[in-house]
Amino acid sequence: MPVKSDREYRRFLLTELETREENNEKIVDGYATVFNEEYTLYSYAGYEVRESFDPASFNETDLSDVIMQYDHEGHVFARGSNGTLTVKPDAHGLRIRANLGGTQIGAQLFEEIKGGYTTKMSIGFTVKTQERTEERGEDAGRTIVHRKITGVKKLYDVSAVSLPANDATEISARNFGEGVIAEIEEERLASLERQRRIKKIQILIEMGGN
Repeated sequence: MPVKSDREYRRFLLTELETREENNEKIVDGYATVFNEEYTLYSYAGYEVRESFDPASFNETDLSDVIMQYDHEGHVFARGSNGTLTVKPDAHGLRIRANLGGTQIGAQLFEEIKGGYTTKMSIGFTVKTQERTEERGEDAGRTIVHRKITGVKKLYDVSAVSLPANDATEISARNFGEGVIAEIEEERLASLERQRRIKKIQILIEMGGN
């Protein structure tokens, strides 16, 4: 899968995707992602980042010409501009409806999804706005960061994908995903440094008072 540093990728199980044939069309219908369902984005050495999509995250996103691909590259199986792909948020999540019957390779992908050979979907996007909160875990020394995506700037594609996912999701673009983690870690270290300086000033004040 190609990795583009300006995008984030999330991979989800196709547990809610359905296939059906109607009027010589091969329809794939379901959700690319769901709202308010938190999943672990990153976890290492007592530091965990959990992420979710806000129900309003796609309200201002241009969804008119999103494309459907396989592993975010190669052939376009469906797209918004010719009416073969519809991507629209509802109360539950980001719903997609794709007609894969327009090409031979699209029909083949339809059969792979229908037969359970392809069971994951991934979205490629950029973030416009987000919210972050931090808490201490129940275990001593464990830090949990909650990242809620409140606005998606652009949705590039929805893709059927071949590689297995870890639980509900995995980071497909590791270098960009790790960039997000690095940003959060930098904020955490800056906060610790501010606390250290404040403590040092307090000690100096106390020493001066004596």
